[in-house]
Amino acid sequence: MGSLYTDITENSPALPSNPLDPEEFRRQGHMVIDFLADYYREIGTYPVRSQVEPGYLRKCIPESAPNQPEPIETILKDVQSHIVPGITHWQSPNYFAYFPSSGSTAGFLGEMLSTGFNIVGFNWMSSPAATELESIVMDWVGNMLKLPSSFLFSGGGGGVLQGTTCEAILCTLTAARDKMLDKIGRDQIGKLVVYGSDQTHCALQKAAQIAGIHPANFRAVRTFISDSFGLSPAELRMTVEADIAAGLVPLFLCATVGTTSSTAVDFLPGLCKVATEHEIWVHVDAAYAGSACICPEFRHFIDGVEDADSFSFNAHKWFFTTLDCCCLWVKNPKSLVRALSTNPEYLKNKATESKQVVDYKDWQIALSRRFRSLKLWLVLRSYGVANLRNFLRSHVKMAKVFEGLISLDSRFEVVVPRYFATVCFRFVHADETDGGDEALGINNEINKKLLERINASGKIYMTHAVIGGIYVIRFAVGATLTEEHHVRDAWKVVQQHTTLFNPDSLLRYTACRALRAI
Repeated sequence: MGSLYTDITENSPALPSNPLDPEEFRRQGHMVIDFLADYYREIGTYPVRSQVEPGYLRKCIPESAPNQPEPIETILKDVQSHIVPGITHWQSPNYFAYFPSSGSTAGFLGEMLSTGFNIVGFNWMSSPAATELESIVMDWVGNMLKLPSSFLFSGGGGGVLQGTTCEAILCTLTAARDKMLDKIGRDQIGKLVVYGSDQTHCALQKAAQIAGIHPANFRAVRTFISDSFGLSPAELRMTVEADIAAGLVPLFLCATVGTTSSTAVDFLPGLCKVATEHEIWVHVDAAYAGSACICPEFRHFIDGVEDADSFSFNAHKWFFTTLDCCCLWVKNPKSLVRALSTNPEYLKNKATESKQVVDYKDWQIALSRRFRSLKLWLVLRSYGVANLRNFLRSHVKMAKVFEGLISLDSRFEVVVPRYFATVCFRFVHADETDGGDEALGINNEINKKLLERINASGKIYMTHAVIGGIYVIRFAVGATLTEEHHVRDAWKVVQQHTTLFNPDSLLRYTACRALRAI
């Protein structure tokens, strides 16, 4: 790599003077495609979780940018030598952590087209095709999910592609806030209350903070193992009624279909009933599980959505469309527009003034926006609804296989029901029947250490959650390249590390450490 200290002012004859020369773009583009194709061919050989230490990259890269151009060949060598070791390989067939970020050839090529056109589609006029394709694709996907017509453009609602669920929740919460404050007065914002469960994604709390909701008015309603950690309408009702009695104003409920910790499902019909009685905006967050609901056998998980105000899922999680691509539908787009629109002179145009077009800048936080619909359109066209359903079903089937393997080993247990393609399990060492909290603490510590050792091996990667005080290991199937033999091999890795693991030595070490702390 070069540096700024090589100060030669003349142009390099090795490279074209124009940074967007079509032939050079063609040449370098082919090289990058070949590089990525080779990467995917070999991806299963890499340690899934990056093995580097913090700060490793500063030791590999110069302190300043190069003053003179460097050839793409040199840059790609550095990508292979310095960047790839620092990547956790989310597309690896042995990746089972968090939730999937599934990719596909169509998704990658759609992203390439979108980036290649490099438009800034803030309103219809800035690129009509971007706006119109987005509206069409959102109706397509809405129909695949069998969303009520009230969520589609044809029924007075509409869909928009956000970056992430975090943005979708913030936009809908902002719309709900302004709608309520227009009714009760802007000076009453301190009375507004936002509801989720203790399993709801932290994006809701962040959105509430940004939207100006008083921190004391954020409710994480408790869930119970008897409800499989889904939010109970009865618990919500008690919480709402207590807030009303205290002079507060219920505002917004985020109900989840497929929670991050355990893929729990909140009971939408009952929750929406409570919300309707108290004029609470209901947003349904199906970031992970929404994809599966295009399959008829999973559609029942979003029954009740007809009584919600907004619904979202992430196509970049489990729908083979690259990050970022969050699908958001709202019944009343005017609520979003009233809360989020601006109309400076430099953006005024006849199309906007005609009221015949959608200006998506008014449906999101930022002004500028990417041509996200292009990649989703390619995915839908390249694979078709039938194949997409079968891809998703294959992941669920593999999760069932893993669940079955757990059931054959008496050392382990599945902690919560598996609804989709994520299995939450643990190794049980201490008997919690008589041991109570102490035994639970022992098991939690053992599972934590076991997971650390498994992930450090680089063979597979899983993550954890704590639900109801229980530390669980999460096994999330969804990487596009994963096949059943990867799942079976992953279970062998878990068993091997468990057999080599000595829980008693860990317990003695933990006890000694505790004694030294006294």
